[in-house]
Amino acid sequence: MSDLLELTAELVDIPSPSHHEGAIADHLEARLRRAPWLTLERVGDNLVARTRLGRPLRLVLAGHTDTVPANGNERARVDGEVLWGLGSSDMKSGLAVMLELATTLADPAIDVTYVFYVAEEVEARFNGLGILAAERPDLLAGDAALLGEPTGGALEAGCQGSLRLALTLTGARAHSARPWTGRNAVHRLAPVLGRLQAYEERRPVIHGCEFREALQAVGVEGGVAGNVVPDRVRLTLNHRFAPDRSAADAEAHVREALRLAEVLEDGDSLEVVDVAAGAPPSLDHPLLAELVRRNRLVVRAKLGWTDVARFAALGVPAANLGPGDPTLAHTAGERVERAAIERVHGALAELLTSGA
Repeated sequence: MSDLLELTAELVDIPSPSHHEGAIADHLEARLRRAPWLTLERVGDNLVARTRLGRPLRLVLAGHTDTVPANGNERARVDGEVLWGLGSSDMKSGLAVMLELATTLADPAIDVTYVFYVAEEVEARFNGLGILAAERPDLLAGDAALLGEPTGGALEAGCQGSLRLALTLTGARAHSARPWTGRNAVHRLAPVLGRLQAYEERRPVIHGCEFREALQAVGVEGGVAGNVVPDRVRLTLNHRFAPDRSAADAEAHVREALRLAEVLEDGDSLEVVDVAAGAPPSLDHPLLAELVRRNRLVVRAKLGWTDVARFAALGVPAANLGPGDPTLAHTAGERVERAAIERVHGALAELLTSGA
């Protein structure tokens, strides 16, 4: 077996910020082509490697190759049993596990599809998995799927949906020395911000997993000049909603929770900027259930949105499992421990060699 910490460091040292994944795709392709038991297809900079052994079950292992921009951490640094560097947690340690499994397990008990895809960290329209789902859904076919997103070695089931809304309120400009001659659009946000501050989150339990909804103001734009009463303000909202709500339900909930019917007037607007549905837990599938049972994995809900939802939309039960620590993702101090990588590799290797 390869040294998984060194393999992760090798991948960290190949820069792959979103939209610039060509070099790492070339590197992975060269490694995968050495495994004669794999059928490999490249779609743009997305790679799909598959076994075709005629097994009764197929598991899809998927991971994104892009990272967020560097923050002084673009080079790998190994300190004892810890690897520091951009993408080490999110999610080049997960890619290292996938690459090692793909290039060493020639005769698994189940068929396996390994998907290395681009642009997960940016707008959904660029997402490589989304492109494959639209253009080549046959490459993503499987009985179950696992995303290598950082979970700290726990199985994070399903995922929450994400809704971004832009609330625009209008007013009337005036000189700030005579504000009574106009109407301050920014001040009109006061009741909305108060309701956001007092918002009580819902924490539904779905298939044994507790989700935790959130509603936050994530941006405010307004103001004309230091001596002008603003006539327009735009508030961006982000709602993370549990997978028992549809996107339409989530929007209706935001309108009701913030009592926007009392706020919106002629000239105002509420615009859906971006929405991604969630995915319910799928822990009853034999492959996922056996993975949890045999390795005594901690199981919890995925509170963020991940591409598990794309597999759910294709009818493929999916979950998240990766060695990285999700709280370190996108930070300057991103790092991963050798033991975490080896634990996840061991759990997946046992599942692939023993089956369900």
